[in-house]
Amino acid sequence: MASTSETGHAKNVANFEDLISFCTGYGTAYNPSKVNIKLPALNTLFTSAKTILQTVKSTKTILDNSTNVREIGFEPFKKLCTRIVNALEATDASKQTVNDAKTINRKIQGKRADKIILPPPPTDPSAKVIEDTHISVSQQSFDNLIDHFTKMIQLVSAEPLYNPNEADLKVVQLNTLLTSLKASNTTVITATTGHSNALISRNDMFYKKDVGLVDIALEVKKYVKSVFGATSAQYKQVSKLKFTSPRKK
Repeated sequence: MASTSETGHAKNVANFEDLISFCTGYGTAYNPSKVNIKLPALNTLFTSAKTILQTVKSTKTILDNSTNVREIGFEPFKKLCTRIVNALEATDASKQTVNDAKTINRKIQGKRADKIILPPPPTDPSAKVIEDTHISVSQQSFDNLIDHFTKMIQLVSAEPLYNPNEADLKVVQLNTLLTSLKASNTTVITATTGHSNALISRNDMFYKKDVGLVDIALEVKKYVKSVFGATSAQYKQVSKLKFTSPRKK
């Protein structure tokens, strides 16, 4: 279901089309001197507005699809990393190497190495309480997960005793997975940029001061009012058409 905001953009375009239709129907009586409210300019803006709305929709679809692919690719990722550590621990690799792998896996899982022990409350009720300022250990962005996984692969690659029989735990397969995860993450980044740029273009085309679709529409309505009068049937036609701008957050 389209959001209220997205519906508002589409409604502006629909009303702009109605506005052009009314102005066209006025024939030679609609003859403004201002270039950007003449009919050719209005029709060009209308076509561009429809195109940018479609671009926003298509880039959003691409972004959603690429995000879904990335999420599916990462879904078994954390369990796999735990299995890698277990496979390493089942060898005669040094305790230090196993502990290094566990440290990397803790970061992948988003867990602390040790439980935080908070200081006891002060016995003096008037004593100043020092707030706990521990930095969050959550490093769950996809970029960080890829970085941690790269380190995990480097660690087991350097361990001669790591040679599991399970195909998906072998270093070759892990590197293949890493390449796939990097590719899906890059695709999302590219899609995010494309959609963001489309939104910027749409907002400029619709809402930029003086030259955006909304301000142009208001100028047209003013012109119709000046030509036919505030109580005219023509002005009543166009005055009913609403053009809105998104609320500033």
